[in-house]
Amino acid sequence: MTPSNSNPSNSAACGFQPKAPVFLLSPEDVRSSLNQLGELLLACVEDGAGIGFILPLSIEKAEAFWESRLPELQTRDAFLMVAREGDEIAGVVMLALAPQNNGLHRAEVAKLMVHPNHRRKGIARKLMTAIDGLALSLDRWLLVLDTVTGDRAENLYPTCGFRKVGVIPNYAYGSHGSLDATTVFYKDLR
Repeated sequence: MTPSNSNPSNSAACGFQPKAPVFLLSPEDVRSSLNQLGELLLACVEDGAGIGFILPLSIEKAEAFWESRLPELQTRDAFLMVAREGDEIAGVVMLALAPQNNGLHRAEVAKLMVHPNHRRKGIARKLMTAIDGLALSLDRWLLVLDTVTGDRAENLYPTCGFRKVGVIPNYAYGSHGSLDATTVFYKDLR
């Protein structure tokens, strides 16, 4: 697979090209990487990540999740970036554009994941830096996200310039089946 930012026509489509080891994937790149993306998702959920899945999770269901994102990637309502270590996808993050006419300045950061074997290497921070550049290239200057309260990512986001809005108790079931609170953040890139 050749990542999109090595193909000038794909990266030029949104006017953004991240710095390696971060790559902006085209829908075709995602399709050819479904197994690696599924393995990353599965490893993160098994490690306790609160990213919308409850255990047990099969590799087929994890791959199907990424495949279900293809329509919004094709219409450019969302974008997917990965961080690579060699040929392996070590981390991933999505940017989902708000579709409302009154929200064309806004986007949601979603599904930030770093494989447990690749944590503590600065990968999440590189992905978050790239998300800022991608959002600005798309004229989206207000970013929002949420994360499981108490999760390791909750401490990352303020160091990336995000401001905590508040906590919603009992927001969603975690990967191990118990209810978790979520912490909501925003970042103004202007």
